[in-house]
Amino acid sequence: MPHRDVARRLAALLVAEGLEHDEVEPGRFVVVLPGRAKLRTTVSLAVGPQALTVNAFVCRRPDENVEGVYRWLLQQNTRMLGVAFALDRLGDIYLVGRVPVAGLREEDLDRLLGSVLHAADESFNTLLRLGFASAIRRERVWRQARGESLANLEAFEDLEA
Repeated sequence: MPHRDVARRLAALLVAEGLEHDEVEPGRFVVVLPGRAKLRTTVSLAVGPQALTVNAFVCRRPDENVEGVYRWLLQQNTRMLGVAFALDRLGDIYLVGRVPVAGLREEDLDRLLGSVLHAADESFNTLLRLGFASAIRRERVWRQARGESLANLEAFEDLEA
């Protein structure tokens, strides 16, 4: 059974890479990918008889500029490998993918996880800037008024308060 071989290779890869993960049932994994902008991306990987399914939460539904955010996501989809941005019924943003298990090698699995991490991490600040600018401005004002750290808002200094 090719899917069982893929599940074993995936488990071995996660251990070899030192990634935080849990096999919640045979062939179904929850993995945490560490990033820079998006500090943690939780990924669900399900190895089935025909395909490996990937699902990763990226960001909740934007507060504003919803059409602009969704347009940007669709434009990004043309550049991505193995995964694409998608929306759930609430409008929350996910990365999803489905690849055949036949012939799937360890380096393909590694590349797929890299694609998820890259897409989630590289898009995160842009998504916040496009869809949550007002909330970021309010947060900056609130923190300044209380003398709290603005360190994790440095990426958004261009958004005027």
